Amino acid sequence: MALPRCRLSTPPRALRTLRCIDIAREDRAQSTVEAAFLLPTFLTLILLALQPVCLLYTRAVMESAAAETARLMTTTTAEDDDLKEFTRRRLAAVPNVSIFHAGGPLSWDIELGRAGAGGVSSVSVSGEVKPLPVIGAFAQAMGGTAEGGYVELKVDVSYQSRPEWLEGDYDLWIAAWD
Repeated sequence: MALPRCRLSTPPRALRTLRCIDIAREDRAQSTVEAAFLLPTFLTLILLALQPVCLLYTRAVMESAAAETARLMTTTTAEDDDLKEFTRRRLAAVPNVSIFHAGGPLSWDIELGRAGAGGVSSVSVSGEVKPLPVIGAFAQAMGGTAEGGYVELKVDVSYQSRPEWLEGDYDLWIAAWD
């Protein structure tokens, strides 16, 4: 730490010391003013960056859970309630904090679409997020919020159990080896 520069003058030593202290106080006061301006600005920028990170994490977990469930639907004969519980178990990776997901573990809306003739299963997972105040103001202005200021996140995943070019069925494939 550098010592403050003092003005040398002819007054006695006690007055010279007081002038040195006054100059040091002026330098410190300037940094206080700068900090008072920069800290709120910096914290606001961090908040603006925090919400998208939380939303991306939640969406990634939702997509993963929906994809795993869609694949499970085509490979097993599990009941719909068991499949929804499987999905909720995967969604438990999302923290129960309103900027990640609002409403608790049972508030996820999970819709299942069984594979038909085309062999395509679909899973839709949706949930609500409470945006931070800064982003919430923008979301309300753009009309992207539901009742209570919540924003809906929704993920749709489809899984095709058999590709279109694959012909025949399991029995026909086994018969080829007989």
